[in-house]
Amino acid sequence: MNLHAIRAIVMFELARSRRTLMQSVVSPVISTSLYFIVFGTAIGSRMPEIDGVSFGSFIVPGLIMLSLLTQSISNASFGIYFPKFTGTIYELLSAPVSYTEIVLSYVGAAAAKSILLGLIILATAGFFVPLRIEHPVLMLFFLVLTSITFSLVGFIIGIWADGFEKMQIIPLLIVTPLTFLGGCFFSISVLPPFWQDVALLNPVVYLVSGFRWSFYGVGDVSLTTSLVMIFLFLFSALAVLAWIFKTGYRLKT
Repeated sequence: MNLHAIRAIVMFELARSRRTLMQSVVSPVISTSLYFIVFGTAIGSRMPEIDGVSFGSFIVPGLIMLSLLTQSISNASFGIYFPKFTGTIYELLSAPVSYTEIVLSYVGAAAAKSILLGLIILATAGFFVPLRIEHPVLMLFFLVLTSITFSLVGFIIGIWADGFEKMQIIPLLIVTPLTFLGGCFFSISVLPPFWQDVALLNPVVYLVSGFRWSFYGVGDVSLTTSLVMIFLFLFSALAVLAWIFKTGYRLKT
């Protein structure tokens, strides 16, 4: 394992985040704080409790998950796409660095930034709504695993994309809508039976539900189902990456 190479890539990615601190940290925290102010304080005070949890507190896990998914994908996709755009990807591929080390470096840096952002948003939420975490270890587990999984997804998108516009398609047109419809602001139990069945086809439901269970012990699906689904996403992303590096898709041309 070339630890020197991994450290060099990770430090480079983290340094890039420091140079774009306003975009990578401050902007997501401010936008999420606005959600807390509008939905948690202004509207939430007039909403009934959901499963014994105030509306403002109920949406905290969903909002953290929303930021986590979008930022993990964005960080990882840009991290690998930029070397492709500038042509330095060929120097990286010809260096004594294995594919595993490349993935560990870029995905690790992206996941670390997303985890830090999620913890900052969690701390910020405490200023606006009552907050409790019944299972902190499980909460951190979901936070880390989700960040890694969707950083892998972002890495795949960065390899697939052949333009900056394509990198925005999946986060904006697929991931964000699925998160809003996946129980970020509501429990799917309030939906009619037919739409509950439809909602269960949304993979983000399982992520949000499991993460919310770690806070309040309530969720739309069982904790076991949520864990099975997130590991399924993780192994699927790893399988796609293995195929990409085996075939050289969008890397060797």
